[in-house]
Amino acid sequence: MDPLIEGYRKFRAEIWPTERARYEALAHWGQSPETMVIACSDSRVDPQTIFAAVPGELFVVRNVAALVPPYAPDIGYHGTSAALEFGVRVLKVARLVVLGHGQCGGVRAMAYGPPPQAQDFVASWVDIGQPAVEAAGDAQDGRLSRIEVEVVRLSLRNLMTFPWIAEAVAGRRLALQGYLFDVHTGVLTSVGEDSLAAVG
Repeated sequence: MDPLIEGYRKFRAEIWPTERARYEALAHWGQSPETMVIACSDSRVDPQTIFAAVPGELFVVRNVAALVPPYAPDIGYHGTSAALEFGVRVLKVARLVVLGHGQCGGVRAMAYGPPPQAQDFVASWVDIGQPAVEAAGDAQDGRLSRIEVEVVRLSLRNLMTFPWIAEAVAGRRLALQGYLFDVHTGVLTSVGEDSLAAVG
């Protein structure tokens, strides 16, 4: 059997009956999540699982390396920026979270170049992260881990280049938070501008 269909059938049989009222309320009233998460597309790092969230709680955009590009309202295609605009200006989320993670393939592509099969889009996308690579320094020991932290910091800084995000933060209607998830240990670390702290 197709594993996706098998998973759906399990959802309908085991999860839907207990969550039906929630889904019906979300269908009737619409979504009003308080938190938006910018996360990596990596299959091991699911924000809803990590934060034990239920449907309707998180507005999530996922991309390679959880990168936020700088504000650039031009004619290009800007999936992450469009999601930010909808989350902040339409849904009016109260919290924006950047969720990076360990063993990130996007970070490895920043540091050592993308795979040869990923030159059409990945190569230019990970170029956004070059300031993080530079901030991590050249020492090879722990370099990828340092870049992973700096990518979260870079994305948080880039969020503030969006005028309506900066305005909401200044007006205390929006809080920005950065985290790094360790796939191997399950530990979540809070990433500040100059600090790191394990959560819980």
